[in-house]
Amino acid sequence: MSAKLKRRDFITLLGGAAAAWPLAARAQQPAMPVIGFFDTRSSDGMTSRLASCRQGLREVGIVEGENVMVIYRWAEDRVDRLPDMARELTQQATVIVTTGGSPSAFAAKEAATKIPIVFLVGDDPVRLGLVSSLARPGGNLTGINMLANELEAKRLQLLHQLVPQARRIVVLVNPASMSNTERTLRDIESAARTIGLRLQVLKANTAREIEEGFAWSEREKPSASARAT
Repeated sequence: MSAKLKRRDFITLLGGAAAAWPLAARAQQPAMPVIGFFDTRSSDGMTSRLASCRQGLREVGIVEGENVMVIYRWAEDRVDRLPDMARELTQQATVIVTTGGSPSAFAAKEAATKIPIVFLVGDDPVRLGLVSSLARPGGNLTGINMLANELEAKRLQLLHQLVPQARRIVVLVNPASMSNTERTLRDIESAARTIGLRLQVLKANTAREIEEGFAWSEREKPSASARAT
């Protein structure tokens, strides 16, 4: 074999190795973590909250698109879509973040038994059955309780102070989260009896139903209105 041919073979081999090296190097690098984020609502109106979330992540060195990927899924107020969304995210995400209340948290809990789940709910997560205790959640779930439901009765009392002449109050609730809604209504109804108020409960699960609820209020002219869930 001639020296010329040997040089040609060597250059070809070296060129091929050089071309393959970046691919091999990239293959050895760890995959970028993926946050699966899903919510019961639509993305409309969530811009400022997402901006705050990204800012908080940036402050601890987590930058979307640089060292972490985020997959967003929005149920568009259709709670029936949550289980499929949760199952989809379990195939792609490193960690799942749920907002929009307990329905999304329960969907994630049902779908993912090993992937870490971070939830945001308005009721006691122990009472809901999401975690075993606040001090030691156990399992793969942890999160934040906004105490929203515990404060519903206080909101009703504050509303009464602001509108003391009110006697009939319309309460707007989400029927998609009935277990949560029923507990909240019990607290509100108890507070209403103490104050001497009469409650009218309206159920709304979609944007259209919410609009219909407000239209009903315009026609019936209740003394005041409140949103329970």
